[in-house]
Amino acid sequence: MTEVKEMKKLPEGWKRVRLGEVIIENPKSPFKVEDADNSGKYPFFTSGDKILSHSRYIVDGKNLFLSTGGSAYVKFYEGKTSYSADTYSIKSKEVNNKYLYFYILRLINFITYRYFIGSGLEHLQKEDLKKTFFISLPPLPEQQKIAEILETVDKTIEKTDKIIEKYKRIKQGLMQDLLTKGIDENGKIRSEETHKFKDSPLGRIPEEWEVVRLGEVSRVKRGASPRPIDTPIYFTEKGKGRAWVRIEDVVKSTKYLKETKQYLSKYGEAKSVKAEIDEIIMSICATIGKLIIIKIPACIHDGFVALKNLSDEVNKEYLYYIINFKEKEIIQLGQTGTQGNLNSTIVSSIQIPLPPLPEQQKIAKILSKIDEIIEKEEKYKEKLKKIKQGLMEDLLTGKVRVNHLIEEGVENVQ
Repeated sequence: MTEVKEMKKLPEGWKRVRLGEVIIENPKSPFKVEDADNSGKYPFFTSGDKILSHSRYIVDGKNLFLSTGGSAYVKFYEGKTSYSADTYSIKSKEVNNKYLYFYILRLINFITYRYFIGSGLEHLQKEDLKKTFFISLPPLPEQQKIAEILETVDKTIEKTDKIIEKYKRIKQGLMQDLLTKGIDENGKIRSEETHKFKDSPLGRIPEEWEVVRLGEVSRVKRGASPRPIDTPIYFTEKGKGRAWVRIEDVVKSTKYLKETKQYLSKYGEAKSVKAEIDEIIMSICATIGKLIIIKIPACIHDGFVALKNLSDEVNKEYLYYIINFKEKEIIQLGQTGTQGNLNSTIVSSIQIPLPPLPEQQKIAKILSKIDEIIEKEEKYKEKLKKIKQGLMEDLLTGKVRVNHLIEEGVENVQ
């Protein structure tokens, strides 16, 4: 059960009020989610996490937007904006609206648990939320200061997000050039105006390159699962035994797999397939084409293949990037039936361009440097998110006061 953790005794000057006592409900929207368009200049909030756009706006100023179906989301926006009929839009004239946003955001899981009910798709019970959801309110100047502090962290997170996206775009452009044209002995991207190219099954490639199948440069080995899969004897404590790789472990990691949620016992290991350190594994069922380089002794189930016994003529980092680059093509290979699937034979037949080994190493080094920057920024972003979470717990409960930061004479806090 999700609980609301508040101070047993409110700090001096604070009060606790029902949400319904301090909010104003904005008008119900006439728009459906499908009314969103790609050319509208106004943000369009829906019960989904993604913000769309609309050519007409409904409200202006500082407003909050809560989803009413499925799971709870809360967004804040200042300015002209629109929202769908499945979105609950509110504001307050008594409470700093950004403070109100952060307060609801902190307790969004509790709101989902307590106020989303119903058979099938659960919906937000707005009347219950207004009558029984309480918020703790410091004086307005303190509300503003708390909101400013949390907003500063948010802006830093947004800035970091933009840096990450910038380097991801740079990486995508580099992959397009390096993995189709390569890099010459002078460190320059090749072109057909300055270098010799040739026809190949993959299109035009540099004359020095070859085209090979994965099965020619590695042994493609499919995983296996101990069954029944929920048998406790197959598993052990976290960090003990071989890591048991699942798709969620791969998706939440970046280039290297360094930990997993579950670990296999000797019994489980005997019924699975080992993936050794520095081997590449790739998902082949449902979520196709996700790959990662193993950095801990692991085992894979039959939803993965491992690329074993890699040829001395292939750089594993280069292989990782070229397969990653071909992800969309690989996904298409599995589009048969109701659920996409590949097998070791199909994976073995995948063709890749293969430059000389020194060039592979240069390409991999360039792309690895970009990945290192992206990973560093993503770790910084995660650190900021933890800082924000801690600050919300401290500041929005009054555990830590900001009185000493408030300048005298602050009046306009809305």
